[in-house]
Amino acid sequence: MTTIKDMPVRAATRSNVRIFATVNVMHQSTRGRVVDLSENGMALDLEKPVQAIPGQLVTIESEELGRLSGTIRWFRNGRLGIQYKLSTNALAQITSYFRFFHEEVRPVLRR
Repeated sequence: MTTIKDMPVRAATRSNVRIFATVNVMHQSTRGRVVDLSENGMALDLEKPVQAIPGQLVTIESEELGRLSGTIRWFRNGRLGIQYKLSTNALAQITSYFRFFHEEVRPVLRR
């Protein structure tokens, strides 16, 4: 039996955000809202359902973050969890968002 203390803990601090974005999974596209953001990934609420499974590649485009690529980690009840495919450019985009747009606690991003 698994207990709460045996469950994995998030390594990265998450910040609550409200960023509207377009989500592209395979040949499907929908609008979504980024609801939390960290140095490793994000969670989005989707406007309409898409067929998504963990491991699929996904692209997210928004004014605030630009274009980011990643892998679907989980998908439940219209919410999608994504782990970034971090490149130097993606890291710069996320750091820039926290520096110029986000006013809450800013996580320290490291490569």
